Amino acid sequence: MINLVALPCLCVDVFDGTDELRAGGEALNFAVHASKFEEFNVSILGAVGQDSYAKFIMDSVSDKRIDVSHVRVEEDKVTANNRTYLTADGDRYYKDDSWTGDIVDKMILNQDELDFIKKSEVVFIHFWAGCFEQIIDLKKNNNFRLAVDFVEYRNFKEMEKYAPYIDYFLISGEESILPIFEAFSKKYKGLFNASLADKGSVTYYNGEKYFVPADEALEIVDTTGCGDSYHAGFVCSHMLIGDIYEAMRVGTEFATETLSHYGGF
Repeated sequence: MINLVALPCLCVDVFDGTDELRAGGEALNFAVHASKFEEFNVSILGAVGQDSYAKFIMDSVSDKRIDVSHVRVEEDKVTANNRTYLTADGDRYYKDDSWTGDIVDKMILNQDELDFIKKSEVVFIHFWAGCFEQIIDLKKNNNFRLAVDFVEYRNFKEMEKYAPYIDYFLISGEESILPIFEAFSKKYKGLFNASLADKGSVTYYNGEKYFVPADEALEIVDTTGCGDSYHAGFVCSHMLIGDIYEAMRVGTEFATETLSHYGGF
């Protein structure tokens, strides 16, 4: 079995104008989709408050093959939540006050948590996590595979500082970033993967380009969590079989299914 840890973003997506609530966050969505692979022991590590959102999150994964024993309960803090707005086409957008997430953005890992992460074979984290630098430092002296979601971050000079330590370098974006990823792949050993929404996805490895088109979605309800589900399918499949094209196809399949419902799973 392969030990996988996803951290630290656990949140509730609140869909404005509807009665819909969905548990989500990069780490939670990734973990749920990773748990579909029987070869992985999946754990989530993060923090929630002692409130209804926390209960909602924990209930949402109670029937999943996910270890939640490393989720902290911080009574004085609010569980992360994100008010999500949808266009008529199902594309999500946010407002300046959508995100309430200090519990994630300012999270610092304690020694027990660091020791637990060291024992993993693969670790997933998003760039804006408060504990991101701790994970980079941990990676420098440990052999786990590191997958990082840079989401929509665009400071590529800053990003490149971390490239030597990242095995799966993940981003959601547009075709204009592809030459930058191609250049990175000629300098660093990781896989550089860009999700391009309905234009498919591209991975660069050792300067070579791999392209897989998007599947046609029968119905697009909500794009929330599509990138996370793609990343889980891509990373886990590649860890198992080492075939880039097949890993991208699995990621695409997961993302297409996610389009058909509210939330990331």
